Amino acid sequence: MSNPADEATTAASLEPLSRKQLIAGILFGIAALYLATVVPTVEIAWVTGILLFTIYLFAFEVVEVDVAAATVMVLLGLTSLLAPLMGLDRGLVDTQHLFDGFASNAVISIIAVMIIGAGLDKTGLMSKVASFILKIGGTTETRIIPIISATVGVISSFMQNVGATALFLPVVSRISARSGLPMSRLLMPMGFCAILGGTVTMVGSSPLILLNDLILTSNEGLKMQGVAEMQTWNLFSVTPIGLALVVTGIIYFVLAGRLVLPTTKGEGGKATDSIAYLQKTYGVEYCMKEMVIPKDSELVGKTLNDVEGVNKIRVVAMVRGGNDLAIGPGGIARDVPFEASSAIGIVAAKESCSAFAAKYGLRTREDFDAFSDALAPTKAGIAEVVIPPGSALIGKSARDVWMRKRYGLSMVALHSGGKTRHEGEGIRDLPLQAGDTIVGHIPWEALIRLEKDRDFVVVTTEYPHEELRPNKVPAAGVFFTIALGLVLFTDLRLSVALLTGAMGMILSRVLTIEEAYQAVSWKTVFLLASLIPLGLAVETTGTAKWIAEQVLSVVGAAPGWVIQASVAVLATFFTLVMSNVGATVLLVPLAVNIAIGVGADPAVFALTVAIATSNSFLIPTHQVNALIMGPGGYGVPDFMRAGSVMTLLFLVVMMLMMNLVF
Repeated sequence: MSNPADEATTAASLEPLSRKQLIAGILFGIAALYLATVVPTVEIAWVTGILLFTIYLFAFEVVEVDVAAATVMVLLGLTSLLAPLMGLDRGLVDTQHLFDGFASNAVISIIAVMIIGAGLDKTGLMSKVASFILKIGGTTETRIIPIISATVGVISSFMQNVGATALFLPVVSRISARSGLPMSRLLMPMGFCAILGGTVTMVGSSPLILLNDLILTSNEGLKMQGVAEMQTWNLFSVTPIGLALVVTGIIYFVLAGRLVLPTTKGEGGKATDSIAYLQKTYGVEYCMKEMVIPKDSELVGKTLNDVEGVNKIRVVAMVRGGNDLAIGPGGIARDVPFEASSAIGIVAAKESCSAFAAKYGLRTREDFDAFSDALAPTKAGIAEVVIPPGSALIGKSARDVWMRKRYGLSMVALHSGGKTRHEGEGIRDLPLQAGDTIVGHIPWEALIRLEKDRDFVVVTTEYPHEELRPNKVPAAGVFFTIALGLVLFTDLRLSVALLTGAMGMILSRVLTIEEAYQAVSWKTVFLLASLIPLGLAVETTGTAKWIAEQVLSVVGAAPGWVIQASVAVLATFFTLVMSNVGATVLLVPLAVNIAIGVGADPAVFALTVAIATSNSFLIPTHQVNALIMGPGGYGVPDFMRAGSVMTLLFLVVMMLMMNLVF
């Protein structure tokens, strides 16, 4: 069955260009023709033209970003065939290496961290993290954003930022479902702060890891020039700058998030609001509340059987003795007594909820606390179940079979003989007949089991068919720890280290291979892998060096801080169109020589390049931005709107902090 959202996207991509896109295309074409007259070589002319074409496709969303990236990759491949017609000796990219991006360290690493994140989520660990964050931050955007963003920022300072982002994707998805906040309001702040977190330590991002090696290489050249050698940086040299950047990112989204963040459903969507469905279908305004029983309440000592029918309420969850959660099959029975200081979750009509709380002096919580996880829409809800002909339950009542205790199904309504009866009308004493519809609250895990039971026909289909594997927590924890240890404490290639953890998840049956494939966002994979040849062309044809030289020749006579800022702007530009490692390798030698020429500290200029390559927020070419694009439902304009301000803030804060610290 086709996805309407996908059909809409396809239809939009087949529409003719708008007037704005046509005008922009003409202007970009004119710019490309002009640059062709001033660049030193034909190769650079063609690469700058393709570069402008890529930016045009991205900025104006002529096609989907992954389609745009793949199109550019194919065009680069065709230059090998059309080289004589283009005035070239050979293609801009060797076709033998055109698809190297699909086997690149970055792309394989992204695939691996997606699988590791899915494995941790499958065990229920990520759900517990989400519950903890909701418990601290509540459900308000201005409190949740700082908690998530700061946490990811800290984690990102010691592991690859894309890994930290992938790890928290399922956490944000669950927080979105439980708090009602759209994914798009949470993912971009998290993603941006993951990128910023990479600047907190010298192992937080690839450019910073690489920087000391580049400094040692440059020192060889400085010896020959008789210039003092540069000192390498220690682990926490950049920490004051990185922390200032992370704090800036958090404050930016807290203050301006409502203006720059879009409100979209994204790929994740929201869980079905089963209470709303119940109201619409059966015309009863039911609510679900969490209540706490005071020590002096008359409810203490009474059983569920004593109070449920009389008060027209249904207890679906209970916490006794601190953390003794009872819900689902074997959790609650009608002979269970209420205890002081216990928390209970009830489903009832609004007036019954209020009357019950007032009668027994119960404290009603505004938001779920004890049941923030157990009664979340992603974990439990209202379901419709039909009694089929031949069911062993025919002629028996819900009370006879202990429906809630045995099956985890807390009946709140019964539709029988064309009439719907509700709690308080003796529905649990009525003999069940073939065709009767039971409406009840049930954990989704229990509903999955009911689907396999011949005594029931489950009508409800739109619920999270999620089968958690809490028994796999040890295995998932072991392989995640192994992967993290290999990343942090060995020189093993990042992709190999992360794939070790990913394959461990699969071999230990934390995930099936089919679930692993489903965990990978192939849109992200194609976007990044297809752009790598463009970065290669920009680098190998001399285009990047030419652009850098032109910019620096303009500001060559300016004050030192202006030249340093120009170096940062150049690094920012190059990291948008090529790998941050490539931009660092290219610009560090240039920055060192410029610093020596103007009497500045070459090590500081080199560090400026390595930090500024994290200033990648304008378009989704950074691995983190590509990763969150689909789940957040973002378009390129969303990144440009929020990222343009973040880019400027990054440059200003970085320059201020570098001049204060160094």
